[in-house]
Amino acid sequence: MRLKNKVVLITGAGSGIGKATALLFAKEGAHLVINDLSSEAGNETVKEIVQLGGEAIFLQADVTKADEVERMVAEAVRSKGKIDVLFNNAGISGIGALHETSEELWDQVTNVNIKGVFLPSKFVLPHMMKQQNGVIINMSSCIAEIGLSRRAIYSATKGAILALSKSMQVDYAPYSIRVNALLPGTILTPFVENYLNNSYENAEEALESIKKRQLSGDLGRPEDVAKAALFLASDESTFMMGSPLYIDGGVTSGKMA
Repeated sequence: MRLKNKVVLITGAGSGIGKATALLFAKEGAHLVINDLSSEAGNETVKEIVQLGGEAIFLQADVTKADEVERMVAEAVRSKGKIDVLFNNAGISGIGALHETSEELWDQVTNVNIKGVFLPSKFVLPHMMKQQNGVIINMSSCIAEIGLSRRAIYSATKGAILALSKSMQVDYAPYSIRVNALLPGTILTPFVENYLNNSYENAEEALESIKKRQLSGDLGRPEDVAKAALFLASDESTFMMGSPLYIDGGVTSGKMA
């Protein structure tokens, strides 16, 4: 029960890493505030948490819209009395080299991936500052540290999130607020499965190719990242501040001969 009675807000918790994290946190005693753009997906996560004997509510909001995020945070505080942990998990990808990237795609991905961290943090931070305590976990990626073909816009946003996390930590350390970043490798989520099926003629061959990037020889699972998020959310990581935490199967370490 490492998160007993902690109130945790997770964005994009209707599927993938966000959902796996919510389920794990519930088992560890947290009271969950589930956010997702899809009310169907978000409510399904809540349903599964309740079936586990946990406590959760769903609050729909588009993390790129200030009025919706502000309303979500206010409702979470009204309902739960506080927010101890914010996990800025919501995000999307964008495929293509820079010259192939349209202005529309650039704006869409930066809006979700960067503004979607800025706005929840902006409205949660005053509550954490008032209570002189809190944890913020920002979802970056190992791609912030390495080059990967045809991922220009995604790399740019995830690098920005890592830099933002470090800067946030300096500003909010005096309030006993910790800010750290998760840097996963390729994780086998529904999003990745859809990407493989829609982007390649042979999804199985593409999957085997992607596996070879990682020293582990396999993709990670959402639960792998959830366990790392649990460490950052818990008191076990009290001396981690402004730090990247890699869960990448060895991608950033190099390639086998």
